[in-house]
Amino acid sequence: MNFTEIAKNRYSCRSYDTTRKVEDEKIKAILESAILSPSACNSQPYHFTVCKGEKAKEVAKATQSMGMNKFASDAPVMIVISEGNYNKTASIGAKMKGNDYRSIDIGIATAYLTAEASAQGLGTCILGWFDDKKIRKICGLDSAVRLVISLGYAKEGGVVPTKKRKAYDELVSEV
Repeated sequence: MNFTEIAKNRYSCRSYDTTRKVEDEKIKAILESAILSPSACNSQPYHFTVCKGEKAKEVAKATQSMGMNKFASDAPVMIVISEGNYNKTASIGAKMKGNDYRSIDIGIATAYLTAEASAQGLGTCILGWFDDKKIRKICGLDSAVRLVISLGYAKEGGVVPTKKRKAYDELVSEV
């Protein structure tokens, strides 16, 4: 599968097969791809915490207030992405330019992670609705949680939704 095929086929999975575990080799491959993503001054200001079993269920529950993310409880793996430190060069650049490169870098790493998961035949959903304090406690983290990724095999018979995107000309211009 080439990258464009991955981009076309990757979607936010909200229906996981509860009978299938995700192989450790696939989790490692997904995280290795995320680690290869570019970051400001190669600082890689993030940390990935892989939660399985009961820990995954606890993290899922911490994403479900106000009726959100009910499907997350069916995902066999939850990957918590927390904020890490910049290296000195990126820290100076962030201060001088007034730009939070960590958020950008976490977004890029997440894109690599979810693309590789798709290439491995797995479904993901990027969750931004969660209880930071609860997840920090569950995972033993000191740093802010920025995203949670649900990960697993999509349920058989699930339909890949049609992507609704703005028109190319609406998003792209040449000068």
